[in-house]
Formats: sequence, structure tokens, C-alpha cells
Amino acid sequence: MYINTPLPLLGGLTPAQFMKRHWQKKPLVIRQAIAGMRPLLDRAELFDLAALDEVESRLVVQAQPQSGKAWRMRHGPFARKALPPLKQSGWTLLVQGVDLHDARIRALRDQFRFVPDARLDDVMISYASDGGGVGPHFDSYDVFLLQVHGTRKWRIGRQKDLRLQPNMPLKILAHFEPELEFVLEPGDMLYLPPRYAHDGIAQGECMTYSIGFRSPSADELAQEILQRLAEDTQGDVPSLLYRDPDQTAQFQSAKIPAALAAFAKSALKQSLRDPYAVQRALGAYLSEPKATVVFEASEPMAGALQSVALDRCTRMLFDARHIFINGEAFEASGEDAKWMRILANKHTLSAVQVARLSPGALNLLQDWVDSGWVQSLG
Repeated sequence: MYINTPLPLLGGLTPAQFMKRHWQKKPLVIRQAIAGMRPLLDRAELFDLAALDEVESRLVVQAQPQSGKAWRMRHGPFARKALPPLKQSGWTLLVQGVDLHDARIRALRDQFRFVPDARLDDVMISYASDGGGVGPHFDSYDVFLLQVHGTRKWRIGRQKDLRLQPNMPLKILAHFEPELEFVLEPGDMLYLPPRYAHDGIAQGECMTYSIGFRSPSADELAQEILQRLAEDTQGDVPSLLYRDPDQTAQFQSAKIPAALAAFAKSALKQSLRDPYAVQRALGAYLSEPKATVVFEASEPMAGALQSVALDRCTRMLFDARHIFINGEAFEASGEDAKWMRILANKHTLSAVQVARLSPGALNLLQDWVDSGWVQSLG
């Protein structure tokens, strides 16, 4: 990724300029970010994905005030006959994580790798009939909205009042106040920072790709890291057994002993005695695949490993000390760390690069191949 090269994808900005000027700061409308853009999946292929158990999908049917009908939402999977007629207005099919199931969408997603992989969520495809949308709302993550078929009218605005309409199946703003309005045509793209309110309405049949980047909350990170720290220290539990030989008889038996509270604080500090514990837990969490991901074990292959590539569902990250892959952490240093970082960054290793791995790293790579995390290319 050449971060100082101007890209049509970013309206002529370099990735470095985009990140400095717009990322988490202000929206950007990019006309013809991808010139000549057409759907990478046709409508039938998208509907087929929505019918699968392992694919997350939702159907949203817009409110019709004149008829008294409210917003409706259902979760998939959806057989084709369960979807509304194509000529019916005001409905939207949302299919999540399409990059995990289609190499073409994965290749599109990879054009946005100037943003750290650790922030990537997935690519969602929204198919809408005329007038379809999900109402004015805001997201808690950064998103690029790429128009690939038909046109969609967008209204966006900085929203001070984040109150939602009550008793709704969707998080629809109660008092949406748009500041800008424009129409996106195929190839156009809109970037929105977190919590920037927006409302997109299909003008005729419409398809939009959402490339989303998660922004984990402090509460979410703390919960995940503490849980993983606890799992890492389970083997030390016997040595940390609470003892209170000096405990006196209590008149107020329901009162928690101060010594037990102090022991709890000490136990938490003990779990952090390893200076790399938090980094290890964070990397394992950020590389955890989505819950719907299932890897298929590879057939055993004769002979030494040659070139390899990450499976498109694999998440691989690294820091200064570790390699993280699909929720697992491994210490890595020296030449092995160099080649593993190349695999994480480039998603492939050539046969020459694989041959330079140590026997231990080569065995680990073979385990990943056997598990379906990494694909052998021959």
C-alpha cells in the first residue's frame, strides 16, 4: 500500500492526506471513486447468500404512515420466496460479512487497507427497492458507502440530539436535522465518521456496499481483555487461593471482609504481572473471527509446503512481540517474525519465503494449513 500516492478511490487524495483530513473528523463525498463500477455480485447471488444459515442478513420494510404500517425488521436466513416482490417499494435486504464469502468483495475490501486491519469490521451489501432505506440513524463506526447500482439520495448532518424513536425495531433518530443532501450514482462513494447522522433512500432499484470499520468502546475492550487475562492465568489459581487464618467471628455475617476485597485487588494486579499480558489479550481479541466463520480443514498434502495464502476468513495481526491469528497469540522474533509479518501484511508467502522459516515456525504454519486458516498454493 503506497500511502503517499494519490488515489481515485479517495478523490485524488493520498491515503495519508485522507487520514489526516477526514478520518474520524468530517465526511467526504467522492465522485467516481471507482469509475465504471458495477455490482460484483448480481441480485440473484446476493439473494442466495441471504438464504444461507452461516450468513447474517436482515430484511427491513419501511413504514407506510398512510396505511398505518410501522417499520418492520426480520433476521435471516431468507428463502427467495420469503422476500417481498421486486416491484414492492420500500424494502431493504442487508447482507453482512460478504467479504468472508466472496473473493471479489474481499479484493474490493483490500483497497481500504490504508486503515489498520485491526479496525476492519466487514463489507455489508444493501439491496433496496424503490424508496427503500433504514431510516435516519447514526453508526458507532467509520464507514465508506459505495454506490454500485442505481442511485441513492443521501441526507447527512452533525446530530446533537441523538434520541431515538421509541418502540422501534431499528435505531431511528427522533429528530433528524440534515445539513447536506446529494445523490450518489454508481462509482460514487461517501465516507462518514462515527455518529454522523445519515439517511439514504433508494431511487429505483439500488445496491450499496458498506465498508465498515469498528470502533470498540472502552467497556467492550475492558470486558474482553479482562476475560482473556483470566483465561491466561487459570493455571495459577491454586497458588492464589484466598486464606484467612486470622479471620475473627463476625457479628454482621453479610459484610464482605476487607481482607477479601484487598485480595481481589491483589489478584487483579497479579494477572498483569506479565508486562505483555494486555497486548497479548488485545491482539487475540482483535484477530478473533466473526462467530459465523467456520474453517474447513485441508486435505493432507504430500511433500514440503510451497507458497501459501491466508484464507479470506482469517484475521492475522502482529505487534512488536507477537503474531496473532484467529484469536490465538504466538511469540515471534528474528527471521520468523519477519516472514510472519509479511504473511499478515501481504496475505501470501512465496515458496522461497516459506523455505526460510525455522522448523518450529514451519510446523506452526503447517498446523494453520491443516486447520484451513492458511491455504497451500502448491
